[in-house]
Amino acid sequence: MSFNAGNFISGKSLSRRTVLRTASAVVGIPLLESMLPAGPAAAKTFSAQSAKRLQYTYMPMGCDQSRWKPQNRDLSELPFILEPLDPVRDRINVLSNLELANAYPGSHATSNSAFLSCATAKHTESTDYFLGTTADQVAAKHLGHHTKLPSMELSMDLSQMAGQCDNGYACVYQNNLSWSSPTTPLPSEAHPRIVFESMFGQGGTAKERAFALKQKSSLLDSMADEIGNLRNRVGASDKRVLDQYLESIRNVERRLEKAKSDQNAGETRDMERPLGVPASYEEHAKLLIDLQVLSMQADITRVITFQLARETSKRSYPEVGVPESHHPLSHHGNNPKKIERLAKINRFHVSLFSYLLSRLATTQERGMPLLDSTICLFGSGMGNPNIHDHTNLPTIFAGGDTAGFSGGRHLEYPKHTPLANIHLTMLQSIGLDLRRFADSTGASPELTTPSQS
Repeated sequence: MSFNAGNFISGKSLSRRTVLRTASAVVGIPLLESMLPAGPAAAKTFSAQSAKRLQYTYMPMGCDQSRWKPQNRDLSELPFILEPLDPVRDRINVLSNLELANAYPGSHATSNSAFLSCATAKHTESTDYFLGTTADQVAAKHLGHHTKLPSMELSMDLSQMAGQCDNGYACVYQNNLSWSSPTTPLPSEAHPRIVFESMFGQGGTAKERAFALKQKSSLLDSMADEIGNLRNRVGASDKRVLDQYLESIRNVERRLEKAKSDQNAGETRDMERPLGVPASYEEHAKLLIDLQVLSMQADITRVITFQLARETSKRSYPEVGVPESHHPLSHHGNNPKKIERLAKINRFHVSLFSYLLSRLATTQERGMPLLDSTICLFGSGMGNPNIHDHTNLPTIFAGGDTAGFSGGRHLEYPKHTPLANIHLTMLQSIGLDLRRFADSTGASPELTTPSQS
């Protein structure tokens, strides 16, 4: 084991590349005051940098429009589905009238595939699929050289769909949000233990990892000396940031161990699930969200996609009073009871996004919330799921205060405004000199300009 402070830079006590390292693991360190450039001018320039992290959360199968759209511009009253966002309402923009024109003819496959690409999916059931490079991967190519992982692709689905999934489209279009090229989909990971190990390391086969977990207590316990040495080299405020970060890692470890114990208890447990996947959908999602926050805090990655469920998902949500499957409810046929239950699912998914924003808002970096340097986009590639349309997409834009983005507003764009305009705005905010993305018609200055209403 060794403490690696990297190469010291003039005017800094610690390098931004400082890590804690063992033979099988590397733990990055969050940005500390000790790592900031010396002098007020340099510090001011450093703090004024634009938002540098992008996070995308996908909600499948559209929403109940009647319970989604705000009735006022200042979000003083949130509709039923958006009520969970009340604690962070001043950090969000609800966007109306956005469209994915290249997702037509309407399908679940094209909803998913076009959300980040804004491209037309080749209609095929075979391996000659073709789409387009997604916005997150354009960002990853720009930001990825700074971090251990160029991007992270996460989802809540433990298994991939195979074959032909929707209206003659190969399942690859529904399985993957991210594409690094028109012919290269990037698979997502649903297992928190595997995500944790991709961030911090834990080599060997699955059997060897399981054995190792039984033999050792905590990744951080194995680094006690290195952590102590680091704490001795930083000031009081840095100690608080470091302790908060390390406690977050310990909390994730405890929850992974609890998930393992829960799966081993009781005859009704799904014994095929690997170690560290909570039985509860909500706990599973929150654990993956906490890992996302850790990965951004430690600068392990700056680009993340998170799929709350796949299109045509048959998952039910009894925890919010919906025992029926999601997909059949989305084809509600204007049945009021089905629409009401669909809205409950939508609200539940929004509550998870609110949890992400709250975690980012309460996690500090250089004295500011991590949310200030992160732009989050939540949405669906489908508007009204009952008719499979791709207009008036439910979309929320959040964060990015250091890039000048305003919040607390409902922005109604002209009808049929391309969703690609929002992607273009986000890509420009991280320093990319782009004039167009997919079918965009221009960036969205409204996101940085306060409403005059």
